[in-house]
Amino acid sequence: MSVDLASAYSGADVLVTGGLGFIGSNLARRLVALGARVTLMDSMIPEYGGNLFNIHDMRERVTVNFADVRDRSAMDHLVQGRDVLFNLAGQVSHIDSMRDPFTDLDINCRSQLSLLESCRHNNRRVRVVFAGSRQVYGRPMYLPVDEAHPVRPVDVNGINKAAGEQYHVLYHDVHGVPACSLRLTNTYGPGQLVKHDRQGFIGWFLRTAVEGGEIRLYGDGSQTRDLNFVEDVVQAFLLAGADPRANGQIYNLGATPPVSLRELAELLIELSGKGSVRFVPWPVDKRAIDIGSYYGSHERITAELGWRPATPLRDGLRRTLEFYAANLRHYL
Repeated sequence: MSVDLASAYSGADVLVTGGLGFIGSNLARRLVALGARVTLMDSMIPEYGGNLFNIHDMRERVTVNFADVRDRSAMDHLVQGRDVLFNLAGQVSHIDSMRDPFTDLDINCRSQLSLLESCRHNNRRVRVVFAGSRQVYGRPMYLPVDEAHPVRPVDVNGINKAAGEQYHVLYHDVHGVPACSLRLTNTYGPGQLVKHDRQGFIGWFLRTAVEGGEIRLYGDGSQTRDLNFVEDVVQAFLLAGADPRANGQIYNLGATPPVSLRELAELLIELSGKGSVRFVPWPVDKRAIDIGSYYGSHERITAELGWRPATPLRDGLRRTLEFYAANLRHYL
């Protein structure tokens, strides 16, 4: 049985790292509605997706702290007194991680260890929910991918995300910090970064459809993916942050059925009423780290925490396209 989120978060003191980004700001909106006291921390690195417009309608209801998760002294201060810490700060571009591996190492690995040290020394009771990634699995050996699948990343980002995740589990097991990880798949929805294509395909596909442009698919577009609407992902974070059964655990998110990239592009064009698709050869750098088809099993988090995706793909895409049709200028 799932926990009562209203009781769990009403009056709770919550910190969200990466809080002005896509998922962080959507999470903040739900937390505010549940009655939590919310502090959003973000470094506002231009290429990473932090955007003040994401909280324009609730700016007076949250506290914003402009700081970098790599700043240990800032984190020592910010974790004090918190009940829950949603740890979403990170570098998520797989291509950027291969071009600049040391920055990815610093943000996704070293800073995660530093944050957990801040918790250990300043607030060991804070519940920490880490934004992990399905990228840690690499090229699937079987489908759907469950949590027992080997961790074999194909890029630097996947390796560092796996290390960051394992730090969270270790600090739970050894130091008693109640931490867990959600392995996110392709999250989409209002507020995500669309100004460049280095943080995944879905944001770029959405922007292209809104602008009536040409969606380029590598190869034949037959690769499959599972997509989660951001509101469903927020629900998973809230459940993981409120339910002690999550402590020390790793959970996949995901959606069924999966969709091919060709089907996704065609659906976006149908919903937007404009645009086109063109198939192009694979760029060498992207082909080298492509994982092929992927979709995950979310049976474990469904069984243990009661989470399941609730938003049909068509509905989520329609809502997202409508949002960007009205607000695209704020995201370019």
